Amino acid sequence: MFQNIEKEIQNCCQSFAQMSEERKNLLIEYAEYLQQKINQNLSIQLVYVCTHNSRRSHFGQIAALVASHYFDIKNVSTFSGGTEATEFNSNAINALKLLGFEIYTNQEKNNPTYKVFFSDNFFTTCFSKIYTHHANPTNQFAAIMMCSDAEQNCPVIPGAEYRVATTYEDPKKSDGTTLQNETYKKTFIQILTETLFVFSQLKNN
Repeated sequence: MFQNIEKEIQNCCQSFAQMSEERKNLLIEYAEYLQQKINQNLSIQLVYVCTHNSRRSHFGQIAALVASHYFDIKNVSTFSGGTEATEFNSNAINALKLLGFEIYTNQEKNNPTYKVFFSDNFFTTCFSKIYTHHANPTNQFAAIMMCSDAEQNCPVIPGAEYRVATTYEDPKKSDGTTLQNETYKKTFIQILTETLFVFSQLKNN
């Protein structure tokens, strides 16, 4: 894992104690679902959902894969989607680069596909899509709702066997301001911290 990312992970893990008990209880319930999958030797499929699939849902997809590798939890696949497709936001991409991720695309078009590396050998693929896109699983997955709009507007996620709302404030509010980079980084760190907490609760068989 890239050194800067590992350092951020260690800082995140040290801040678990600052989380509220209410938030911890929600995340522990989520972890219990994941542990059941592990106990049954089943693969874990996580779909992070937010309205535009441009910022927070991609952050969730990336954070969960990083957390699974850090805690060596096997057979985890992460995805994202929205209620509409836009594109992976450039400010979100820039914040990830500032945190130490390496991000590549060879496409120059609307809604390009990106490879987001957190080590020399491991990456996840990100592009904006609706949550029912064929790149995402159709059954036996957990839907993690990342924004209140998606939570309210998607009363049912077809095929999801578990659903949890871990909603976060939209960093879009900082676009074009001097706080833009810090706000996006802070949002990703918050998502990463809580995702690491979830995975820290798990044990492989």
